[in-house]
Amino acid sequence: MADVDDQLRLLRRQYLQLFEPDFLAWPHPQLLRRADAQAWLFKHLFDPDRNRRLPPERYQLRVLRPLVARIEKAIEDPDEDEMSDDLMGRVGALMSHGVPSELETLRERAYVTFTCLPDGRTDRDRDSDGSAEAEPAITLLERRNLISGSRTTGHRTWEAALHLGSYLLTDSGRDLIRGKSVLELGAGTGFLAILCAKHLGARHVTTTDGDEMVVDYLRENLVLNDIADDLVVTARALWWGDDLNGTWVEQDCSSHPYDVVIGADITYDKVAITALVKTLRHLFDMKPNVLVIIASVVRNAETFQTFQDECARSNFTVEEMMFAAKPMREQKALFYAAAVPIKMLSITSRG
Repeated sequence: MADVDDQLRLLRRQYLQLFEPDFLAWPHPQLLRRADAQAWLFKHLFDPDRNRRLPPERYQLRVLRPLVARIEKAIEDPDEDEMSDDLMGRVGALMSHGVPSELETLRERAYVTFTCLPDGRTDRDRDSDGSAEAEPAITLLERRNLISGSRTTGHRTWEAALHLGSYLLTDSGRDLIRGKSVLELGAGTGFLAILCAKHLGARHVTTTDGDEMVVDYLRENLVLNDIADDLVVTARALWWGDDLNGTWVEQDCSSHPYDVVIGADITYDKVAITALVKTLRHLFDMKPNVLVIIASVVRNAETFQTFQDECARSNFTVEEMMFAAKPMREQKALFYAAAVPIKMLSITSRG
């Protein structure tokens, strides 16, 4: 298509992020009945020969079936409008060789692609063919429904990370990261670390998690996004509460003096809050002027308040950063639910 409709791009972004099919923004029927629109959808969403990192087959089928049904309903004159043979063929192929069960799908690691559009960039500010490669993106391997026996939640990207990522894609957010050395706590899949290193111009990123298995998967995601060079990103295990004097963190901070510390959805566990604040204290001792930014989905107001109280007792200055999440229907990229409040805190040390 010479001029790709914004509705098609939006659907592709939601689809590649494994957005729940019931809430997809389906294109208008007048667009769906067009042969060139159907061809574009097959090429960019379902063709396995052109797309190496497609969503799981079960998810593809969950999207293809309602898509085909909507196209069939949109066709008013079968003599003029036809259903795409490629789309129908893909449905048949998926059904014939057997789609994994729901349980098997939950256990799989799946490709999830997040489109990282700078704030204010319009859908017209890119290549006319609307190819996925023309849009800044991050692709991760995730287990979206897995929380391990050790209570690890680092196998998927959570809402607070997407909210903080949305803020960092604004002009103000970019200014905090561009040319800076960044430390991430509780990195999980590595979404924020990759965003900072790949799209926001960070000088260096040190990304950490308290689970060694999560760190191993995080390193795989760095390779997946072509930023596995230690000169750009360092991925290590870090256990909160430990004394950092004489550790690799002290050496790393000496080599790459931290300007910004970021963390998303790391205040949900009241038991871990004391250890987290102790780690922040150690970081402020090493780099007194470092800026800490924490984003949290406030699932439990008491737990979130406990974190702020611990910060106050440690002589930190805590300020809420005003950045409202857009309603889901207004989101153009980085799709996430905002029904539960998401707050961002700016934390500095008073000495």
